[in-house]
Amino acid sequence: MNQTEIISIFTKKTLGLTFVLSAAAFAFAQEKVGISGTVVDKSNQPVPYASVTFSNKENKLFSDATLTDEKGSYKLDLTPGNYDITVEAIDYKKSVLNKQITKPGSVGALSIEAEAVSTNLKTQDIQGVTITVAQKPYKVELDKRTYDPSQDIVSKGGSLQDVLSNVPSVSVDTDGTVSMRGSSNVRFLINGKPSALLGIDDGANALQSIPADQIERIEVITNPSSKFEASGTAGILNIILKKTKKTGFNGSVIGTLGYLPQTNLNTNLSWRKGNLTWFLNGGGGYRESKNTNRNNATFFNPTNGGRSQTDQESITKNKNSNYNVSSGIVYDISDKTSVNASGTVRTFESDNIGNITYDYRFLNAPGLFTQRINTGSNNNLAFQGDFGLDHKFNDKGQNLSLSLSLQSNRSFNDTDVNQVTNNIFELQNSISQNTRNKTVVGKADYELPIGENSKVEAGYRIDINNNNYDNDVLERYASNVDFHYLNNFTYNANYEEIFNAGYVQFKSKIGKLGYQVGVRNEYSNVNIKYSNLNADSDNIDSKKRYNNLFPTVFLSYEIAKDNQFLLNYSRRIDRPRSWFLIPNPSYTDNQNIFEGNIDLNPSYVDSYELGYSISKGKFTINPTLYYKHSTDDVKMLVYSDNGVFKTKPINLGNNDSYGLDLNFNWDATKWLKFLGNVDLFGYNSTGIYSGPELAGKEPMSFEGKGFSTRARLTSTFKVDKTFSFQLQGFYRGAQKTANQDRNDMYALNFGASKTIWKGDGTLSFNIQDIFNTRAMRSTTNNAEFMRESYMQWQPRQFAVSLTYRFKQGEKIEQPKRKKDINSNATGDDQGGPM
Repeated sequence: MNQTEIISIFTKKTLGLTFVLSAAAFAFAQEKVGISGTVVDKSNQPVPYASVTFSNKENKLFSDATLTDEKGSYKLDLTPGNYDITVEAIDYKKSVLNKQITKPGSVGALSIEAEAVSTNLKTQDIQGVTITVAQKPYKVELDKRTYDPSQDIVSKGGSLQDVLSNVPSVSVDTDGTVSMRGSSNVRFLINGKPSALLGIDDGANALQSIPADQIERIEVITNPSSKFEASGTAGILNIILKKTKKTGFNGSVIGTLGYLPQTNLNTNLSWRKGNLTWFLNGGGGYRESKNTNRNNATFFNPTNGGRSQTDQESITKNKNSNYNVSSGIVYDISDKTSVNASGTVRTFESDNIGNITYDYRFLNAPGLFTQRINTGSNNNLAFQGDFGLDHKFNDKGQNLSLSLSLQSNRSFNDTDVNQVTNNIFELQNSISQNTRNKTVVGKADYELPIGENSKVEAGYRIDINNNNYDNDVLERYASNVDFHYLNNFTYNANYEEIFNAGYVQFKSKIGKLGYQVGVRNEYSNVNIKYSNLNADSDNIDSKKRYNNLFPTVFLSYEIAKDNQFLLNYSRRIDRPRSWFLIPNPSYTDNQNIFEGNIDLNPSYVDSYELGYSISKGKFTINPTLYYKHSTDDVKMLVYSDNGVFKTKPINLGNNDSYGLDLNFNWDATKWLKFLGNVDLFGYNSTGIYSGPELAGKEPMSFEGKGFSTRARLTSTFKVDKTFSFQLQGFYRGAQKTANQDRNDMYALNFGASKTIWKGDGTLSFNIQDIFNTRAMRSTTNNAEFMRESYMQWQPRQFAVSLTYRFKQGEKIEQPKRKKDINSNATGDDQGGPM
């Protein structure tokens, strides 16, 4: 049976399963009735944000809960039956009563009595089902959008990379590169800080080391305010990890099995009592992956009309294992002051074997068939310690937050390469790349309310980063027994950067018009030292200094409740990555070499957005028009040097991008929900390069413009209260520049989730890339060569996950009284940390 037949059978069976499950949704849906009511105190005054829990006495799976609005009212859909109704609110005594629900209508007013002395919220364990208030998976705020992955079935048991693949306005390429609205210059934060969890230039490996089950939410900040650091011209992705919001001792354990072979076991534990909160998250796993790259190139010789052809195929199989543990405490010294401390350790190890083949064919000469067998290993160890203090001066919102983060990361990479040409041993490489990073981040944030509608925010931040690179490359030919160093690629480098930043911003509201204006100043001090073994090369001792102001403006106009216009502007900076500046950062393939550029400078982006957000009942839509203008744009120069492809970052010309980013969430029925994202974007790039790399050759044009699309649609089918499944489709349109055409790409994912053990367990199953179509294809053309490229980072895979929950207190959201353990990481509704 060939591959086409297998895909055809798989497609028919998958579509058949979809229809069967859809039919089951109709057959098993429970008929519910709509009820409403109010919660009042003994003076018959409404009690806002009280939790109202309906516990079905016959079947706990029919239980549900909600919160009252600011007027003390609530609405809920329930299956008819006998219910115990529990009403709780901060500073009120708990009230419990019984009621038979038989038909739609009002339950009436539920009365609760105030406590004699104010106490903290207490919740009660409800056996057999987890009572939570339903949250929308995607929420729009003034300067950020928040994605909740808890309802994302297709990434259950996966990693941060799998979750990011489902986040609106975010896309993940086949090589693990994360981009927002077409730009890969994304700044990652963990709990509001740069983190050792994401390692040193670890790319997709780092994203795969953070389990999806440890992620509480992801903040998508496409146009950050002055409160955030100015790096990342595409925007910021702030990964908020889980922390306790429940009383007593609570936790969950999740185990995953999958293919390509994958095993994971992770746990989240928390304990909260009185003034002390503690949490522990940890786990680990094993995962295999397979990466495929193909490059078929034809070289032209304009002097004699001759040509040669090179067909390259690289297949790498990786075996990865990772372990991580995070633990922390927060202690409330008083009602107004709390301190917190947390620590994280992460290890990542991998073994890989790669087979790169080169098939050279010439016009009037015998061909050559070369193979390079790569055997490598990677060992990464990261530590991070965070300390903070939060002080509330009064109950009006005057707050001070101080934090210090100490981070360390080291990465060892060893690779052995054997090259054979026409079945005859030719040469061997031995490569050792060791990288060490130490980071200190200190910051202070202050908030001062002015009146009822205004607030001033100010702060200071210092980042100290030190990266050390030690790279050894040895080589021996068949005629030699001993190895010798490749002088250009054997080097020591030190990259040190110190950023000092201060910001101030003011926000207020006049009638229906809300506004926030701010400015941030950043002084960057970068020192680079580099030396290699080449006697003809000069040692490099480069110093770079940048001092910039970054203004931000945010406006909102509320037409009606949940209906507003949003307009904002920010200026951002794209600082070169450390390994973009080091002349020879890596060496694994002597036919494809990446070169750094010590002369690379930052590029700057002016970003504008005009958005509209409306929420009507079960439908929310957020269209955003955006425009970005980049100067001294960083482009990748790809050129041929005696048949060897070299890639080098350069500053060249400008780049304009614009488009419509449309996000929507629709609860179509009680059993069917949609979450969608469509990005229609255009681009216009300028620049013609004729530098020394192209001496004697025609200049290379980077000019190009065009229009393309990206789209993602997730549909969730709720068969009954315990069983749901998802189908998710992804599409990215083709793109074209002066010398490169990139083909379109699409993929389809599937997930299913079943609640078991009376609500204490969840069984999940998912398939990533059902039809194995998620691969990047492109064609590069110039006067010297034409190259067709193919890349697939990961083939089709599936996984089964089992989650078990044990708890004393159920999570029922209440208005925030104190900052939690990551309070230094997450700000209020206007943004996060510096």
